[in-house]
Amino acid sequence: MMNNPDNLFYTKEHEWVNLKENKAVIGITDYAQGQLGDVIFIEFPKVGQEINAGDVFGEVEAVKTVSELYAPLSGTIIELNEELENSPDLVNNDPYGGGWIIKISPNKPDERDELMNFLSYEELIG
Repeated sequence: MMNNPDNLFYTKEHEWVNLKENKAVIGITDYAQGQLGDVIFIEFPKVGQEINAGDVFGEVEAVKTVSELYAPLSGTIIELNEELENSPDLVNNDPYGGGWIIKISPNKPDERDELMNFLSYEELIG
């Protein structure tokens, strides 16, 4: 059984969001990294870039495949996890901690209501 933290919100494309006041940390789920296999490269957006919920904001490249990253919320990108440039395997080893991908300043916080809680997400991945 996957270990999906119950304080996060999830998308059907297997991104997670941790909302804290006016900041949202975004990454991919344990399920997603397991499906991808060993992550070797992350293609990041630029800091300051505006993204809308559902937009592709980057890519995760794994040994077997490349997967697009979809924004769970709209907002401005305020930080990139630069650790991933040298250690992309953090996405595999610690998807909900050191393997986060971007932080945004959300500008439509009510979009959170469109996301899944961990129970709905665990149902999705069954």
